Amino acid sequence: MAGKRKRANGWEYVFKKAGVLDKPLYMTFSSEQEGDEYAARLDALLSRGIVPTELRAPDKPLNIQQLVRLYEQDAHPSAKDQGALGVVLKVHGGHPLTAITSAWVDEWIAEMKRVEKLAPATIRQRVGALARCTDWGMRKGYLVMPDHPLRTLPDGYAQYTKTDEAHAGVKREDIERDRRLEPGEHEKVLGVIEAGVLPRKQRERKLEHGAAIRCLYMLALESAMRLSEMFTLTLGQVDIAKKTVFLDRTKNGDKRQVPLTTVAIAELKSYIEAAHGAAPDPAALLFPWWSGEEEDRAETSDYLSKLFHNNRNPGIFDVAKCKDLKFHDLRHEATSRLFERTKLSETQIMKITGHRSQRMLMRYANLRGSDLSAALW
Repeated sequence: MAGKRKRANGWEYVFKKAGVLDKPLYMTFSSEQEGDEYAARLDALLSRGIVPTELRAPDKPLNIQQLVRLYEQDAHPSAKDQGALGVVLKVHGGHPLTAITSAWVDEWIAEMKRVEKLAPATIRQRVGALARCTDWGMRKGYLVMPDHPLRTLPDGYAQYTKTDEAHAGVKREDIERDRRLEPGEHEKVLGVIEAGVLPRKQRERKLEHGAAIRCLYMLALESAMRLSEMFTLTLGQVDIAKKTVFLDRTKNGDKRQVPLTTVAIAELKSYIEAAHGAAPDPAALLFPWWSGEEEDRAETSDYLSKLFHNNRNPGIFDVAKCKDLKFHDLRHEATSRLFERTKLSETQIMKITGHRSQRMLMRYANLRGSDLSAALW
């Protein structure tokens, strides 16, 4: 019989059958009933030594898509890498592994600049994800890349040259946002949420789940968590007694314990009691927007981002007259406050925010330099 356990995004089943399956199969279902029904059918086949065609791994991957599928099953790449690889597969999934040459990589990068007109950071993300996938493939003996064209690219390969700019008609550059809340903006945002209405030219929009919107906004401002890390939380991940939130799978694929401020604790206690009652189910989702299905994550993220800032129909920040403020800027604000208001080291702050690179925090470290200079005569 398949083993099963309740996870944040559904029910995970593991199938093992010595002599039939080379390695365990892991599958996730939205409901226990759906999982049990599928498990019963698959167990019956496995007991007779039959592996369904769709579950059979190729003896050796021949193209990028086959390699990525094996990589996702065996290596559990980060959600960020999975997203990047999913985009790569749409265009280049059928490309033979033997044809991943320096010329092909150069052509692919030129295509991302001149046709897709992507920002350098997005280009580096996709190239890096495929590089990590092929690293794994080489360790497994699935392919041989003596010169590894994805790893021998020159510094600045993702930057636009004059030729790239001429073909694309635009020069994309990485822009590091440094937008912070201005005096009075926080109160204006809370005022709009409290009012519960977004004025529109034709018909005003009433805000649903006002308490959840306020809690989400305050939690972002007090914890530096990413939007997707928050709207996918279950109640079991929030430990009021220990004043922490446990993230078991983040954007970077790491686990993280996020300490909560007294302000965040107060907001969460009030919201949970009102929305979930005195004895909440630990498996229930904290917020009401996400269905729990992995394929709905991007749609939920887009919906919530536009709820706060939207160029077409004014969002909460727009109505509050917070010019060019986006939801992700709250993470920048929260991280800045950790530098300004605490004596935590950079390493400790990285553990809280989930930044993996010291370079990412250097912008915030400058805040401490400003505080020191202000204290001098």
